Order: sequence, then C-alpha cells, then structure tokens
Amino acid sequence: MMKNIQERIYIALDMDNMDDALRLVDRLGDTFRSYKVGMQLYNLVGPELVSRLHAEGCRIFADLKFHDIPNTVACAADTMTRQGVAMFNVHVAGGVEMMRRAKQAAEKRAKECGKQIPLVIGVTQLTSTSQQVLNEEIGITGTVEEAVIRYAKLAKEAGLDGVVASGHEVTAIREACGDDFVTVIPGIRPIWAEKNDQVRVMTPRRALEAGAHYLVIGRAITAASDPKSAALRILEEIQD
Repeated sequence: MMKNIQERIYIALDMDNMDDALRLVDRLGDTFRSYKVGMQLYNLVGPELVSRLHAEGCRIFADLKFHDIPNTVACAADTMTRQGVAMFNVHVAGGVEMMRRAKQAAEKRAKECGKQIPLVIGVTQLTSTSQQVLNEEIGITGTVEEAVIRYAKLAKEAGLDGVVASGHEVTAIREACGDDFVTVIPGIRPIWAEKNDQVRVMTPRRALEAGAHYLVIGRAITAASDPKSAALRILEEIQD
C-alpha cells in the first residue's frame, strides 16, 4: 500500500538551480521517484534536468501551465511528449479547442515516437486563489468550487485526462466527471507544516481519502533541514 502511495506523490523541485534539485533527489533516494518540475527550474535547465531525472528512473510532471493560442500549445505538448514526461498541464481558461489540440498533439507524437502518452491535465483555479480574488480580481462569479467544477467539465469535454485542483474540490470533481477523471492536488500540507502562500490547502491523508489520484508536495519536504526525515514523517502520517 505504501509503495502505491509513494508513486502517487510528486515532490516539487521548486529551486533555482539543477545542482540543488539533483542533490534533493539523491537525498530522498528510493523514498520518492516522482518529481514536479515547475517554471522556475524548467526555464533555466528544463530539458537537461528532465534527461538527468529520467536517467535516475524518475517520473516527471512538467508543471508549466501552458496557456496560449491552440497551435502554440499543441507545439508545446509535442515537445513535452518528445521529452518523455509522465504528465504536463495546460490552463483550462485557454478554452476547449486549445486543450483538445494539446491532447491530440501528445497522442500523435507518442505514437510516432513509440512513447507512452503523457497525462494532459487542466489547471482549474490555483490553490492561492481565494473567493475574493476569484470574484473581484479575476472577475468570475460564484464560488471557487463552482468555478473549478465548470472548468473540470470543460477539460473532460476537451478530452483531457484530468485536472489540477485543491483537495477541497476532489469529491465534487469525482461526482461531476467520474472516478477515473484524474485529480492532481497541490497545496498539500501535513498537519505540522506552515501554509505559506497557499489558501486552499489540505493534509495528504485527507486528500487521498477524498479520492485524489496524485499529490504534489513541496516546501514541507524541500525546505526541511532533513528532507528524507520529513518525507518519511509524511508517509507515517498518511499510514497512521
């Protein structure tokens, strides 16, 4: 059971250089083998880092949140597939056609290269988005959950594999889109960790109990003085 849980947790390599990222991967060893590479690090050393992590037998979630015209995002999806990432994401706000083209490009390139088709995931609302920000700044009416579910349905209509959302929306997404529609949950904080700049957070155990498929955990591990001990503590919290 614990091996299955470890495979469903992506550790966020939110660093500004490749050496620190690879050092963390080495320190965690076999505890985790799935890593999220975000914009900060990918924009510096992305393709090389992906190759290095693949050489270590790691799975990669390219958290680059593509949002552009359909052709540009389709080209980005092609690139991600050629690099062999396990998963990448696009903003649902880009529309159904943009999402559909991304998924089609990934499928086409995977078939041509003989690679596994990556999961293409839609970003609904960031976990830093509060009710006030959603309504008054972004200009979307209704509750955050209503906005997330509306976007999740659009992602499914476009043929995406699932969405990124907070743990608070997992149950509603499953009810709206089915149990097989993948949910990737950032903003994960164990009971002993700080929230930092996240608003809609949840403990790893609660998120898994709600039915989350994948969790993304960052600073609770990466900012710890002993990352491996913090990682093991999280696994114990989930198990207990």
